[in-house]
Amino acid sequence: MTEPQVWTLIGVFAAGLFGMLTLMSTMFVRVVRTEIDSVRTEMRSEIGSVRTEMRAGFDGVHQRIDRLDNDVNALMKHTFGIQRD
Repeated sequence: MTEPQVWTLIGVFAAGLFGMLTLMSTMFVRVVRTEIDSVRTEMRSEIGSVRTEMRAGFDGVHQRIDRLDNDVNALMKHTFGIQRD
């Protein structure tokens, strides 16, 4: 353990170990960020499609309510001769 070559090899192996650790952690962080971005993009498209479907459903409900209101107006006018607003 007193030979300079031994300490040089220990230093080289330590530097290599820290270099590989740095490289692997950097690559891991990049992969995780990429996957999170892809999930966010996918969720945005899913939320957009759900929003479109809900708007279509609400438009259908509004049309049904408008038809029901017209029917109630017609019944009121026919039965009582009253025009509702």
